[in-house]
Amino acid sequence: MTEPRTHTLEVPGCTLHYDVREAGESDAPILLMIGSPMDARGFTALAGRFEDRTVVTYDPRGIGRSTRTDGAAESTPELHADDLHLLIDALGGGPVDIFASSGGAVNGLALVARHPEQVRTLVAHEPPTVRLLPDREQALAAVADIRQTYDKEGFGPAMVKFIAIVSHQGEIPADFADQPRPNPAEFGLPAEDDGTRDDPLFAQNFVTCTHYEPDFEALRAAPTRVVVGVGVESEGQLACRGGVAVAERLGTEPVTFPSNHGGFLDDTFGAPGDPDNFAVTLREVLAG
Repeated sequence: MTEPRTHTLEVPGCTLHYDVREAGESDAPILLMIGSPMDARGFTALAGRFEDRTVVTYDPRGIGRSTRTDGAAESTPELHADDLHLLIDALGGGPVDIFASSGGAVNGLALVARHPEQVRTLVAHEPPTVRLLPDREQALAAVADIRQTYDKEGFGPAMVKFIAIVSHQGEIPADFADQPRPNPAEFGLPAEDDGTRDDPLFAQNFVTCTHYEPDFEALRAAPTRVVVGVGVESEGQLACRGGVAVAERLGTEPVTFPSNHGGFLDDTFGAPGDPDNFAVTLREVLAG
């Protein structure tokens, strides 16, 4: 595999940045790795374990190097899917294989529903599809509370609540908004409000991502093979439960991956998963 080469792509309202790691004579489809709000850097460790395939990573709209020019406040999964459609066109039109994590998994489901001919296999790892959960009303209320906290108090207080909801085991309590929360400083987060409200997670993607409900009729009709992944250490957590719910609606069984929600990460970001064994499982899934 060569060193990554960075390219840009003009799409409506944004300049996307993406990186291509060429694998030479490989006959396998391009492997596209996507996240949200994670940018291309989050897939460095996983991409390095697929040296026999051409791997493409990118910074989604409004994240990292991909600067928005449309002035819009939020990005929807459908908008991200349209960006991915144009990116795959720029890569030759596909079909590609996709590994998609978290919000990227939601965007991947939207892409397959809209452009199924471009994707051979989608591995959707722990999509936080809150609307599919039996406790959707409590969960959606918690999402609204986190967004309101961000709007009123800024990043640190909102992130503390975000950590609480994503790590919570089981159904989200109805009194989530009223529960005491730690000081952000205890998590190494800023306790003071710096006045900015442009965070890619809270300002742009959190509400639209969690509120998205996949088009299961289109997904079931698609020629794309859709595989849902969940982390062995994530059982009972919101994103894992969302993945299980998607698999149930598709009539399939989720595949259990090593580690947790970020199981493909190395120690670069301070929360290492198990990228070696994660890559082994992903290879097996992509091989069908």
